[in-house]
Amino acid sequence: MLTVMDFDSFRAGVSDSTRGFATHSPDRFCSNFLRMSLVQHTGGCHCGAVRFQVWSSPDLHVFHCNCSICTKKQNHHFIVPKSNFTLLQGRDDLTTYTFNTHNAKHTFCKNCGVQSFYTPRSNPDGYGIAPHCLDPGTVQSVTVETFSGDNWEESMQAHKTIRDMSKPTKEAK
Repeated sequence: MLTVMDFDSFRAGVSDSTRGFATHSPDRFCSNFLRMSLVQHTGGCHCGAVRFQVWSSPDLHVFHCNCSICTKKQNHHFIVPKSNFTLLQGRDDLTTYTFNTHNAKHTFCKNCGVQSFYTPRSNPDGYGIAPHCLDPGTVQSVTVETFSGDNWEESMQAHKTIRDMSKPTKEAK
């Protein structure tokens, strides 16, 4: 199921010491052509200790997952390649929770508890970014797709594009 809405409507409707973060600029990876279609979003946790920037479309494709942890956290996220993400500050303020397969790295601020990004099981070569943790002004629209995390293996096999969302595009190579 896909739902398209403007970012303010999406945001209003959402009431409810780690290593491996890219610390380089995505300029090395994105061509000028590709960069024209992307915008630089910035965001972070509630207390401000963790800050990041991410290059992505202004029109976000957000997943709403119903697996056990996403349900508890109301985790909505969009996926980007690691090369499009830069942790600006707060590496020492992050901690990580894992369970089950330990492939997903549920990273959150150890001060305020907010998960503004994480490494999803579906895309261990990318990041899942919480759109509600982005600073205002760069998101034009949000398309929400329901993902059946309760049936993770079947859902991953049926979904034709989710694994590619964390891969750099061919234009960027």
